[in-house]
Amino acid sequence: MHISEFDYELPEELIAQQPLPQRDASRMLVVDREKKAWVET
Repeated sequence: MHISEFDYELPEELIAQQPLPQRDASRMLVVDREKKAWVET
């Protein structure tokens, strides 16, 4: 594995600057590397 594999484009507007007012409305992206799939929780 090379550090360059972690270099990707992430637009600044997609990075949360503050938490949501309603914390239980937050979501998390979970990546299953074995299945090469992701799930939003």
